[in-house]
Amino acid sequence: MFETAELGRTVSKEDFDAQEPQLRAQLLSLQRQLRDLQVPVLIVIAGVEGAGKGGVVNRLNTWFDSRGVRTNAFWELSDEERERPRYWRFWRALPERGSIGLMLGSWYTEPIVEQAFERSTVDKFEHELRHIVEFEQLLIDDGALVIKLWFHISKQEQDRRVDQDIEEQIASPQLSIFAKRYQRFIAVSGRAIRHTDMAIAPWHIIEATDEHYQHISVAKILVESMTRCRETIEHSAQQQQPAAKRENKGEGGKTILDTLDLSGHVGRDDYERELHELQNRLRRLTWQAKKEKRDTVLVFEGWDAAGKGGNIRRLVAGIDARLVRVISVAAPSDEEKSHHYLWRFWRQLPRPGYVTVYDRSWYGRVLVERVEGLTPRLHWERAYQEINDFEEQLTEHGIVLKKFWLHISPEEQLRRFKEREEVDWKNYKITDEDWRNREQWAGYEQAVHDMVSRTSTANAPWTLVPANDKKVARLMVIRTVCEALEDALEQTS
Repeated sequence: MFETAELGRTVSKEDFDAQEPQLRAQLLSLQRQLRDLQVPVLIVIAGVEGAGKGGVVNRLNTWFDSRGVRTNAFWELSDEERERPRYWRFWRALPERGSIGLMLGSWYTEPIVEQAFERSTVDKFEHELRHIVEFEQLLIDDGALVIKLWFHISKQEQDRRVDQDIEEQIASPQLSIFAKRYQRFIAVSGRAIRHTDMAIAPWHIIEATDEHYQHISVAKILVESMTRCRETIEHSAQQQQPAAKRENKGEGGKTILDTLDLSGHVGRDDYERELHELQNRLRRLTWQAKKEKRDTVLVFEGWDAAGKGGNIRRLVAGIDARLVRVISVAAPSDEEKSHHYLWRFWRQLPRPGYVTVYDRSWYGRVLVERVEGLTPRLHWERAYQEINDFEEQLTEHGIVLKKFWLHISPEEQLRRFKEREEVDWKNYKITDEDWRNREQWAGYEQAVHDMVSRTSTANAPWTLVPANDKKVARLMVIRTVCEALEDALEQTS
């Protein structure tokens, strides 16, 4: 694989000086064009240690308009990064739409290094490569341009650079360490490249012995990739047909929600007694989870007036206020709209030992955005797998994840809506949008059925909560959270 990058190709200084101005002008023009098209550009800088990756980044920062470029050097993990799932640090660094992110070190670094130094199993390495493919596919599906550059030098050239650093008394411990495992690193890197070389995000292997050749090659690859991206978008815009505002109101037939028994009831005295016991049980468990650094994410979805707020209040009452945060998910801000829809949820992941409660969540993509026609069918269709991948990474990291859908009958919803209109202190809870959403009941019912069918996984199953009786629902939710924490803490004990 790397033999083609050991041919001794060079570019003289005169040729470099002759070609650079035009290439630089093209890059600046393409940067402006992709900015206007709102395309986020990720340039992955990777390769053999000592291959001049830092020099390439410095050059790109002079070629592009620096106001639209952010350089991310993924070096040693901070304590904050170490405490969260691995991709948390990368999601935080993703460029906004229309800007460029230079990734010096990336999601490739840790899997390759761990395998090269035999600190991970082959199965784990393959698993990480699968996550990489899924991550890049997700970004590209969302409109990003991902350009991956791999810089190669031979073993002899790397040894020469080690000797040069020693002679010039430059501290480069990483170069010396990697030089001792050159062949192993090359073998592992080749495997990683083969498994992640996709037509939509190919690897570009660049010979890096001669700096002028290296930098000119980078410029030409970027010009070609950015031009192709612009042309593809322009062609798609010409072919695109206007989408219907809304999807049909459901496909009819029986759904998973029809299987729930909504007739359950619990008396006031029994409810108060069990609620008190469950809240005390939850308080003990959340403090134990804090001690053992097990974080918890709880997701609440459900019909309007199904009691999400009341459930969350009773749940939170059983957790020390210092350990819990409730996030009410509303329409995305301008900053959030400039990223993938999962970006804002990655940023909000809790530190180990804490509890985060979502009042509505990332499932808006396959619920309200689907039914109300706010996003194209292709986007919400692929969201199921994107969400599964996201939740898999959370649970692999050890996060306790529970998802609740609170279900009520249309008749009970109507009763609660009218009550809200008639009771002064409940007026704020009812809006015209609630009544309008009610008209879409069949569409939402089908969307919920599909959501459960496609995202209720072994690691992150849905809990469907019969909520016609608010007290039954509250007890079921807290009991489910307690049982999940007990199971997780038992596994770590």
